[in-house]
Amino acid sequence: MAIIINKQQIDETLAHITTNELVDYMERAFIAYSNNQAVVPPVGELIFDDPKGEAHIKYGYIKGGDSYCIKIASGFYDNPKLGIASSQGMMLLFNQKTGQPQAVLLDKGWLTDIRTAAAGALAAKYFAPKEVKAIGIIGTGTQAKLQLQYLQEITPCRTVWVWGRNLENTQKYKAELAGKFDVQIAQSPAEVAQYCNLIVTTTPSDVPLLHADDIQAGTHITAMGSDTAHKQELDSGILKKADMVISDSIPQSKSRGEIYRATKAGAISSDKIVELGSAIQDVSLQRINDDQISVVDLTGVAVQDIMIANAVYAKYK
Repeated sequence: MAIIINKQQIDETLAHITTNELVDYMERAFIAYSNNQAVVPPVGELIFDDPKGEAHIKYGYIKGGDSYCIKIASGFYDNPKLGIASSQGMMLLFNQKTGQPQAVLLDKGWLTDIRTAAAGALAAKYFAPKEVKAIGIIGTGTQAKLQLQYLQEITPCRTVWVWGRNLENTQKYKAELAGKFDVQIAQSPAEVAQYCNLIVTTTPSDVPLLHADDIQAGTHITAMGSDTAHKQELDSGILKKADMVISDSIPQSKSRGEIYRATKAGAISSDKIVELGSAIQDVSLQRINDDQISVVDLTGVAVQDIMIANAVYAKYK
């Protein structure tokens, strides 16, 4: 009989899994994916106009594993006005050999947030310059905080420049992180790029926020906000300018994310794109000097959900 693990129990379980362990889970997940050891069908998606929101259905399994996973995660952007978190959802685990339900993880989208932050740290681990002068954060929401939190394990840099559309939210962001980071508020995304050589974009924007002329030599960008066909945080010229363009999933990048927008615009061709799991395993596909520009496009892959759901389930048991 399936067990139900609620949000509080998930939080208590996560407290016994270190950040480094979570980053390692993501590394193993992407390697399995790029090595064709995972079965991940195309993403299911629902887009809502009134109120504005979206729901993603991601599912799959790792060959030889114990479970398969179905994840439903949504984002409704007006929820905070109602006192409700914008992220909602759950993960379902089933026995891979019998199909029997094993667990319902009522995470309210939190595990999606955690695995996304861990993937961002993984991207920086392999592609950020050796000396990070300052960390740039575009956005002020949950991911903007988590990405910075997880980067603490990757770089000693604690100087941060943040930009957000809403000044009040940006000031709150600065106040919340003031104890651990030296946070400066930028007047524009371009000002973030002026001071930072490690940038994370975390917004649901459908118009580019950063442009090629903004980006200095040696910058690494982790773009994780654009996970549908209509979203775009980076002008396609940035990917054209970049020395390395890395996709978490080449098949997904054909229909969503920054790479999709750049290839559709003719700014880059498919032969410039390397998959993250492949790059992790091949040092020749990684940064070779601190003048290179790299972009990792994270659209979110079901193999991440499979890995984190199984980790929490195993630890909880």
